[in-house]
Amino acid sequence: MSSTVLLLFVPACFALNMAFGPNNLLSMTVGAKQGVSTALVAAMGRLVAFAIMIVVAALGMGTLLMVSEAAFTVVKLVGAAYLIYLGIKVLRVSAKTTKEQSDLGKNGIWSLVRQEFFVAIGNPKAILIFTAFFPQFVDMNNYWSSFMIQGVIFLLLEVIAIAAYAYVGTRLSGVMQNASGLRWVNRISGSMMIGFGVILAMARRS
Repeated sequence: MSSTVLLLFVPACFALNMAFGPNNLLSMTVGAKQGVSTALVAAMGRLVAFAIMIVVAALGMGTLLMVSEAAFTVVKLVGAAYLIYLGIKVLRVSAKTTKEQSDLGKNGIWSLVRQEFFVAIGNPKAILIFTAFFPQFVDMNNYWSSFMIQGVIFLLLEVIAIAAYAYVGTRLSGVMQNASGLRWVNRISGSMMIGFGVILAMARRS
């Protein structure tokens, strides 16, 4: 990729990385409860999901979601159902102190990784980003190398976004010192997760 193309791609890509969505909400929530390091480890699930989507888009199979209403709808509804389930689960969780939440994070880190993976993989709009956004910057004479370079840049910028949202979450750590504050955080994050699920279920392809 030429320097001119990179100067256009990187800021546009980072804007997509920083856009507030269900995965970034997860990072912020985990950061608030268990810290930035746990949020970064949990987000490995998201990065794996995005890496898979990038390869799928590069192979051209992402076009299926763009041309098939049925395929898009199935993926969309499954993803929406999981987000709503996750939101209800967060709403029903008992309020624990910061120390108890930290212990939970250490013991259930793979559960957090799975959550990040399924939230990411269940959002068809993500693969549409790779299918519709990346090709605008691809060098057709070096298709695979330029597409993969974009993919690597996207994943690196995603790590920065994860850390940023997790850090913002840590600013809420004071609220986590009492059960009442934690209960409100759970209510807000759970309600937002359900909201994202409803929005995804209603989403239509552009």
